Amino acid sequence: MIPLNQVVSGVEVEWEDPIVMRRNRFPTNTVHADPRSGLPSRLFSRVREQIEQIALPEGYSLEWGGEHEDSGRARAALAESLPMTLLVMVFIVICLFNSIRSTLVICVTVPLAIIGVTIGLLVTNQPFGFMALLGVIALAGEQIKNSVVLVDEVHTQLEAKKSPFDALVDASVARLRPVLLVALTTVLGMIPLLQDAFFSAMAACIMFGLAFACVVTMIIVPILYSILYRVEVRASAPSEPGHALG
Repeated sequence: MIPLNQVVSGVEVEWEDPIVMRRNRFPTNTVHADPRSGLPSRLFSRVREQIEQIALPEGYSLEWGGEHEDSGRARAALAESLPMTLLVMVFIVICLFNSIRSTLVICVTVPLAIIGVTIGLLVTNQPFGFMALLGVIALAGEQIKNSVVLVDEVHTQLEAKKSPFDALVDASVARLRPVLLVALTTVLGMIPLLQDAFFSAMAACIMFGLAFACVVTMIIVPILYSILYRVEVRASAPSEPGHALG
């Protein structure tokens, strides 16, 4: 037995990190913050500017994680495949009608549905996040479908030997009820999702966007069709002499 003071000059107690957390091989301190109420995206948008203004020592950097990071990765992955998907959709429409002008009529009206999406997000006070982006993509498919149905009916009326003006008017009247019923049933089915914290933004985009898309389909599509195909308005028949117009 040898006393400790015979082999050491003294004992000093110092703190040493028992666990070192690393991120991309760099030592990392992670700060967590969970909202007591509301969505994390709203809390993030409220505190982001103040936190990023904090001066960091030399050699330190700040990165955002959590839902913001996951949403960014999801959007980046979606952006990689989205252009090819849009090209495939346009190619399918061209194959359906074998016409560039009909494809332009159908595709040009799709961005107009963003007006309804903007109104829906403002009314429901929802952020434009990843779920809202999914709602916009689904809405684009619905808008293309409605436009395809209308343009196809116009071509069907033209095959029945009707004049272009009569074919356009009759097709619009014939497809008004199906388009409205599809939009109505979809909007009613999305109402329960408005109360959900995760799907509320997507539901708002689809509901308001699809409602506005009905206006685009039944008004803007016939106008663009008449412009691109130069459809002339049918002249009214002259009244016979000797008959008074009441």
